[in-house]
This record gives sequence, structure tokens and C-alpha cells, in this order.
Amino acid sequence: LLSTDTSRSVFLGCPMAPEAQAKIQADGALVFPPVPHLPFEPYRGLLYSPDHLFAGLDTGGYETTPDARAYEWFQRTKADGDILASMLRSIHDDAISDALDELLVGARVVGVMGGHAMARDTDAYAGAARLGRELARTGLTVATGGGPGAMEAANLGAYAAPHRDEMLDEALELLAKTPSYSPSVSDWVRGALEVRDRWPGGDASVGIPTWFYGHEPPNAFAGHIAKYFANATREDGLLARCNAGVIFLPGAAGTVQEVFDNATPN
Repeated sequence: LLSTDTSRSVFLGCPMAPEAQAKIQADGALVFPPVPHLPFEPYRGLLYSPDHLFAGLDTGGYETTPDARAYEWFQRTKADGDILASMLRSIHDDAISDALDELLVGARVVGVMGGHAMARDTDAYAGAARLGRELARTGLTVATGGGPGAMEAANLGAYAAPHRDEMLDEALELLAKTPSYSPSVSDWVRGALEVRDRWPGGDASVGIPTWFYGHEPPNAFAGHIAKYFANATREDGLLARCNAGVIFLPGAAGTVQEVFDNATPN
């Protein structure tokens, strides 16, 4: 850095020696320093994985995971007019969009929309999972809102695509032991992680959840998780990237909204 012209460069969260920082700032470069004590990395280069968002689940429960801590931070800062917090959320979400675009280059993406309340022990959940499996087996990339219910079911089905058909039936039996993320998110996530551990090597679909609905945890079957703070950015980005169509499963107000969000540009 000391011997390089950095006049038109931008540095995002890059640790550097004080003399190097002074030099590049004198060059006119833009320097966004690391922000200490954040429960998330605003200058991300990659999407999230379930292992990242649920790190620490086994030792401290869901409340100690990066996902839960980011939601707690969001709840604490979203309404207090904190300009720095607002800027960090925007930078984070833009980085997520960039990483998602890179991931999906050349992919045929089909969206599966549906409600978060669909329980794991229902026929509707099993049907959504089989739908996700068949879509993935045709070579499509399955994308959902990344949450529980119908969204989880479709991601589960895509995960099951490379496995024998019986695997999904057995996984559904196992998941039925924890049908909902209420009352225990920790138990709900552990059920999904048990399925993944028992049947590794599943297909990697996409989940696009939001901390705006942070009380709905992300599901562990989406291999690539683009989690946003801004729900409007998340909703528009999810539907806009579904270049191979959108399927609507039963849901409530959010799913109805997505019907019209999808119809408007079409």
C-alpha cells in the first residue's frame, strides 16, 4: 500500500497499519474501517451458510447464535435514528445482493413462495418438500423466502434431490418430532441439522430471509442464505431473480402480497 497509487480505491473493513491508512487517505482513497462489537460483518463478500448463522447453537442455544444476535441488534437500533446503524445495514444488504447476483449467474431460478406457519408434520409440508425435490431434479435452482413452513419444505426438498426417494420420507418423519419453531427455535433448528448430518451432500438451494421478520428463523436446508435487514429489498430481489417462474403455496398476508409484487412487473 505504501508504494501503490490508491487514489481511486475503496477499502471496506480492511485492517491496516496506521502509516498505511494515513497514506491511502492522503491519496484520496475511501476507507470504511472495521466496526467493532457488531454481531455481523457489514462488508461481506459471500452469502451466509446455515453453519455460520447457527454457530454456537449446541453450546448456548439459538439465542447465542449470530442470527439471533443480529436480530437483537436490529431490534435495538432500527428505530432510534442511529445514522451509523442505518448505513451499516445498507452496506450489508448491498453486499448481500452483490454476492447473490454472483452466485446466480447463468442459473435458472424458480421461486417457491408460501407461509411460515405450515407445520412439519402436515401433508402440505410433505407436498411442498416433494415439489422442491422435483424442481431441483430438473436442474432448476430453488429459491424461497428462507424461513420456516412452506419455505423450509421447498428447501428441504431441493436438499433431498440427490438422495434416494426414501430419504425424504425418513427425513419428514424425523422433522415431525419438532413441527414448529415455537416454542423452541433451538429444538426446531436441531431437528434440521440432524437431518443434514444423517444425510450429508444435499443439493444447495437458495433462501432469502430477513431480520425484519427475525422472529421467524432461517431454515437450515438452504445452502446459500441471502439474509437482509430491509424486507422491501429482500422481497423485490427474491421475485426479480426468479427467471424460471414462481410457484405459490398456501400462505397468509405475506404470500398474498408476493402474488401482487410478482404480477406488477409482469
